[in-house]
Amino acid sequence: MNNFQFRHHCGYLIASIQMQKATFQEAIEFKSLIDDEIENGFYNIIISLNNCEFIDSTFVGVLVVIWKKVRAKGGTLKLVKLGKFNHTVLHLTGAIEIFEKFDSIEEALASFITPIEQYSD
Repeated sequence: MNNFQFRHHCGYLIASIQMQKATFQEAIEFKSLIDDEIENGFYNIIISLNNCEFIDSTFVGVLVVIWKKVRAKGGTLKLVKLGKFNHTVLHLTGAIEIFEKFDSIEEALASFITPIEQYSD
């Protein structure tokens, strides 16, 4: 099973973490894969943590680095399904406050749409 699944939808990157624990080793691999996507022009990223029960401080650090990279390019990073992380390192470090958080990928995708894009004849 792949640790990460990537798909593209309407110019947005959706990355799903497909493991119970995301630690140092997975953080290095994930950062490399996301860096490739950013180089290919994907600056608006949704990361789903639906299947992940635990992330360590290294993985949190990678999320922060990705967030900074996409913001510098005019993009954003949104996280999905953080309910499992109420008392984890995301909260303990305060990093949780910088991310937009959503309950579903659909909600995160909808948040990208501006009022002008919602208008149709």
